[in-house]
Amino acid sequence: MDLEIGSVVTGKVTGIAKFGAFIELAPGISGLVHISEIAGTYVNEVRDHLTEGQQVQVKIVGVDGKKINLSIKAASAALAPEYAAAAAPAMSRQAPASRPSARTYQPCIQPAMAEPEVESSFEDRLKRFMKDSDSKISDMRKSTDRKTGVRRRGK
Repeated sequence: MDLEIGSVVTGKVTGIAKFGAFIELAPGISGLVHISEIAGTYVNEVRDHLTEGQQVQVKIVGVDGKKINLSIKAASAALAPEYAAAAAPAMSRQAPASRPSARTYQPCIQPAMAEPEVESSFEDRLKRFMKDSDSKISDMRKSTDRKTGVRRRGK
């Protein structure tokens, strides 16, 4: 059997793991399809897409010593070029050229509901800041004391 990188071959699923599936290409020759190379969509569970004994078309994407890296996703694109053209934007690992390459930071935690700002004097805002600051420092000291087992007295 000719195992050239880029060739599409038929294999049999011999084992399934959390990280991918083992495919027997010929007697005594097997390779691995990583979970990210099983389908063009997100794969949470390999068993949802493959079963042991199933015949699949795979593309050989790499050979490193005795390890053979396979891809079902690339094989389906190689067999159906119209599928590859339609799915290319969804399967691309690089950002499109129209988007900036640097990602902007967007916090995932919503800030606590702040009190509506009413026109307040400088002294009121300073008192609120000092109260919040003292509260935060107190919480931090309690946390540190719990971790170290030390109690502070008089401070």
